[in-house]
Amino acid sequence: MNKLIVILGQTASGKTDLSIKLAKKFNGEIISADSRQVYKGMDIGSGKITKKEMRGIPHYLLDVASPKKRFTVAQYQKLALGEINKIHKKNKVPFLVGGTGFYIQSIVDKIIIPKVKPDWKLRKKLEKKSNQELFLMLKKVDPKRAMSIDKNNPRRLIRAMEIVLKTGSAIPSLRRAERSDFDILQIGIKKSPEELKKLIKKRLLNRLKNKQMINEVKKLHNSSANDLVLSWKRLEEFGLEYRFVAQYLQNKIFYQEMIDKIQKESENFAKRQMTWFKRDKSIVWIENYKEAVKCIDKFLSI
Repeated sequence: MNKLIVILGQTASGKTDLSIKLAKKFNGEIISADSRQVYKGMDIGSGKITKKEMRGIPHYLLDVASPKKRFTVAQYQKLALGEINKIHKKNKVPFLVGGTGFYIQSIVDKIIIPKVKPDWKLRKKLEKKSNQELFLMLKKVDPKRAMSIDKNNPRRLIRAMEIVLKTGSAIPSLRRAERSDFDILQIGIKKSPEELKKLIKKRLLNRLKNKQMINEVKKLHNSSANDLVLSWKRLEEFGLEYRFVAQYLQNKIFYQEMIDKIQKESENFAKRQMTWFKRDKSIVWIENYKEAVKCIDKFLSI
């Protein structure tokens, strides 16, 4: 059976650097599993890898969608499976790398995602509710999804409620295929909460250096800069850096307040990621490159 290696972990845990080193060592190519890196123009805030950082390792599923439109898990699953099969045909090892738990689950468990079309009447009704009301509704009908969702993101809350109400099924309990197409090894990067806080802070300050992050959000909003023209509302829906930089640029919050809010929300996001990952007991948690190499050597030799 064809092999698939998954490198996952919380935000700022070092997935990108580790995956490059491992892909170089084990003749691999990388497929991104990040729900914001699929969007064009969202580079700094999503931590998208640069060509130089790739060090010659091909990367897939970056810049495949317009941020003006919603990119679904079903779309991701179809594209990712296609890329994995192409990599196998080249006799290389596919590495699925990222922190979006639902994207990873769609491949690892090969869940059968219901094709739920937008119900505009239902969405209009749900849009009248506050984020808190939507979150409490979701918590009641699908507590597991509520544990991992961004409770400040109305777009995701409404979509989650739409799927549950239309299918009558809790989102994490979607049907799995009878068997996976791959022999899979999942490696998780383990960091202490204290270490992760420091890494998040360091990354944030780096992204704000020379106004990189602020200029990116301005560019995404400015119609004269490109053809994306994202509204402030749409930018805020992407969460984390995009939400709070957009609020800062609208003079809703001060600069230091923006930094504090991004830091706090990134830490909360990391907790939600770990809540999701902890449900999967097959993940092997490692602390460094050496441990990862040992796991992969054993996995590929079987």
